[in-house]
Amino acid sequence: MMRRTIASCSTTNTVIVRVRGMPSLLHSTTTTTTTSLDVFLDHFHSQPTKPSTKSTTTQPGKLTLRDPPSKLNVVTDLKDALKVFDEMLQRRPLPSVIRFTQILGLLVKMKHYSDVIALYDQMRVLRIAPTHYTLTIIINCYCHLNHMGFSFSVLAQFFKFGLEPDVTTFTTLINGFLLRDRVAEATQIFRKMVDGGGTCKPDVFTFGTLIKGLCIKGNNTAAIQLLRRMEQSPDCKPNLVVYSTIIDSLCKDTLMADAFNLLSEMRSKGIAPNVITYTSLIHGVCRLGQWKEAKRLLNEMVGQNIFPNVHTFTVLVDGLCKEGMVVEAKGVIEMMMERNIEPNTVTYSALMDGYCLRGEMEKARQVFDLMGAKGSMVNAYSYNILINGYCKHKKIKDAVTLFQEMSRKGLVPDTVNYNTLMDGFCKFGRIQDAQKLFIRMQACGQLPDSLTYAILLDGLCKKQQLSVALELLREMEGKKLHPDIVIYNILMDYFCKAGKVEAARDLFCGLSSKGLHPDVKTYTLLISGFCKGGLVSEAETLLREMEEEGCSPNAVTYNTIIRGLINNNETSKAMGLIHQMVQRGFSADASTMEMIIDLLSRDKVDPALLPLIKRSL
Repeated sequence: MMRRTIASCSTTNTVIVRVRGMPSLLHSTTTTTTTSLDVFLDHFHSQPTKPSTKSTTTQPGKLTLRDPPSKLNVVTDLKDALKVFDEMLQRRPLPSVIRFTQILGLLVKMKHYSDVIALYDQMRVLRIAPTHYTLTIIINCYCHLNHMGFSFSVLAQFFKFGLEPDVTTFTTLINGFLLRDRVAEATQIFRKMVDGGGTCKPDVFTFGTLIKGLCIKGNNTAAIQLLRRMEQSPDCKPNLVVYSTIIDSLCKDTLMADAFNLLSEMRSKGIAPNVITYTSLIHGVCRLGQWKEAKRLLNEMVGQNIFPNVHTFTVLVDGLCKEGMVVEAKGVIEMMMERNIEPNTVTYSALMDGYCLRGEMEKARQVFDLMGAKGSMVNAYSYNILINGYCKHKKIKDAVTLFQEMSRKGLVPDTVNYNTLMDGFCKFGRIQDAQKLFIRMQACGQLPDSLTYAILLDGLCKKQQLSVALELLREMEGKKLHPDIVIYNILMDYFCKAGKVEAARDLFCGLSSKGLHPDVKTYTLLISGFCKGGLVSEAETLLREMEEEGCSPNAVTYNTIIRGLINNNETSKAMGLIHQMVQRGFSADASTMEMIIDLLSRDKVDPALLPLIKRSL
């Protein structure tokens, strides 16, 4: 039971929590490296399977589940848990370590990871020796707190107490790396488990954890390869959860043929789909606009006594709203209520978003008010949908009023809320209001992200405040937010439009030192800047360089440089590039065609060029 609880906790997606300082348990420990990982795993795999030796540390009580539940049934929140834990510490003799571990497990379910580690420190002070379940819980907490080095360091505690980490321990570590998007390290642990065999051989939970991580990364091929490996295993066959995880990932990528093939394969092995499987399939066909197929799947699942739940109906509502079919989406919600399935926040938010997309803001507000009337259904996400709708439909005053309402209702606006309103201000040219909001969000403890800076940079550039924008970029770099190529493209574009091509060139030349690679848009922007500045030779050189760097020009690039050459009276060079553009399957756009026709009317270019251009259209 404990193992299942820990495995379940370890697969929960959570927000990363930063903690100030570390408990005394691991103060002297440095971050574990990949080499340390190999040493730990090789050591454990080299140990023969044996009973845990008795620790010399005092072990309070006996490790028996016959002890009374110790008031665990009254624990519903952090306060309750801390109270029961303190009461247990006062008892003599001390309760079994199992009871303390159960408290830690309850707190993990509540996602109070830092508190779990602090309580474990108190256990150590009283020399309450942990079980391997206890230590696995601590590893899980460090994983969720983004302290993978400390997670590995806890493995040393297994040595100290004569314990052996089991498959759940290593599965927890794998999940920790996956939470941090470190698939390579997760895969390395998995391979060590496979090679080591013994008691740490991967089980279905281990396979399922890694498959889920691969699917989250969109690596369906690797996930399916792992599935095939499970199928070949004599004692670790894939179950419904594993198949449904991969089917869901395929559906998210709209690879419906592959998803249905896997469904058939699953059925052929006697594994019946459940509501989660069907919901994933319905989501996939809805994204493709295949409403007849969605209806067929609904009828099929009901025919098998698998009834749609709130998530299934929400997927339908969201899909219909994204297609502008709000009336039909409202009908789905009415059907839900007839079946006594109460729509949740996500359901109503999807409907509200549908009205916003259609510009029906009054109806969107009615849905929002209905959510508010239902109590605690309105959250920051719901507010953001309506704020965004107001901004998109030029009702910035209503957006501001709604944003201010959040605080009055006891809701704390998050970074997304600030970004949405800031973007609205910038699009309305109210850059000063956007800057004030930028300052306010930081004063309220909300940290700007890369999108925040991108929005503000774009707004500043549109107002020709390029020097201020450049200062903001440096601030962003100083905060280690690592601007991506999109951010630099924004600045380069506006520098070129302002005739400051040298400033754009400086940004371009500094990309490699920041580990960034120019994309086709980057090259095209600078080529355009060079052409507008009369620096045609530089534009031609840059065109050659981009191909040498493995970045092929697209239609926009060709049209940009061809127009630049024509405007700078380099018609013969323009003709050469027109031939090259057509040979590569690109065509002249309306502006380029107009210039070519004008040249033809003035006998400036070879008339044989016209049929060539026409063939490209």
